[in-house]
Amino acid sequence: MLLTSFQEDLIFGDKIKTKVILETSFSKEIRILLKAGQVMKQHQTKFPIVVHLLKGEIDFGVENTVHRIKEGDVLTLDANVPHDLSAIEDSVVRLTLSKSDDVARVEKVIEDSDQ
Repeated sequence: MLLTSFQEDLIFGDKIKTKVILETSFSKEIRILLKAGQVMKQHQTKFPIVVHLLKGEIDFGVENTVHRIKEGDVLTLDANVPHDLSAIEDSVVRLTLSKSDDVARVEKVIEDSDQ
């Protein structure tokens, strides 16, 4: 058993921050901290994902439609669907990746978004 928290050390910065909170035999649980106004540019993944907004409010763009996601909302997204995120408030996002997906891919999206 491993016990950890998505709520510890919530320090929002000038850049979007990610942290692998938990890795299981079937998934990777990633925390993404977005300060109000920060944006993750459009991207996609080869695997389905689950996005759970633990704190804050974001606009989640999918296929030319923007969905306002509020604290507590959870969504699924199929593989190869372009999407983007814009933080309305300081936000804590839980991203569930397939075990086959690569955390470095997420970090690259964030790096590209910060430029």
